[in-house]
Amino acid sequence: MSDLIVHNVHLPLTPSDVSPVIWDELATGRYEAKEVKAVQRAVRRHDRVLELGAGLGIITSVIAGITGTTVHAYEANPDTVSLAERIIAANTIDNIELKSGLLTAGPSRSYEFYVRRDLWMSSLNEEQGPYEAVIAIESHDIDQVIAAHNINVLVMDIEGAERELARDADLHGVDRILMEFHDHLYGLEGIRDITRSLSDKGFAYDPRASSGPCVLFSKDFSPRTYQVGDEI
Repeated sequence: MSDLIVHNVHLPLTPSDVSPVIWDELATGRYEAKEVKAVQRAVRRHDRVLELGAGLGIITSVIAGITGTTVHAYEANPDTVSLAERIIAANTIDNIELKSGLLTAGPSRSYEFYVRRDLWMSSLNEEQGPYEAVIAIESHDIDQVIAAHNINVLVMDIEGAERELARDADLHGVDRILMEFHDHLYGLEGIRDITRSLSDKGFAYDPRASSGPCVLFSKDFSPRTYQVGDEI
């Protein structure tokens, strides 16, 4: 078992648990480095966070390390959830609720989810590249989850599905959304659609925690600068 520590998170993994590409990113400490920095600027103390696309649970664990936060995390791939559960347990984190599942806007329905060896490429998009398996996943309404847990921050890295979610979900009660753009899947047209959809819901692009494709949209128009885990 590995003694890797990445972003201050202990990873009880072996090279056989993930693809060579993912293992190299973990071993060098590059794995989700930009996302970690963005999360540390966007999430504040005592936030109630919903994370979509939890992956290995590393970002999940970083969020949970910010004082007073609660994290409700969803990952569509059941095998990846098993790895994330191992990591969360090894770090003795008790403010995370991790579920295997898919959140979309509107009534539940079944989706085909394409599982790929590089776990961060698994998605609802068949055309994203070669895949190893296709699994059926029943979705749940994101707005119901937001209401049930009084969520105020949404963090998502969901391989292109953010375009439809930004358009179709109500997102009532959420005041910050940190997402990763996937312009290679939907181009600048998709980024325009996301920006317009969120603007119509009262969100503005927030440069205080945005960098490259990791973008924060906010309803907080305070002039203060975010600090790591800051409470405003």
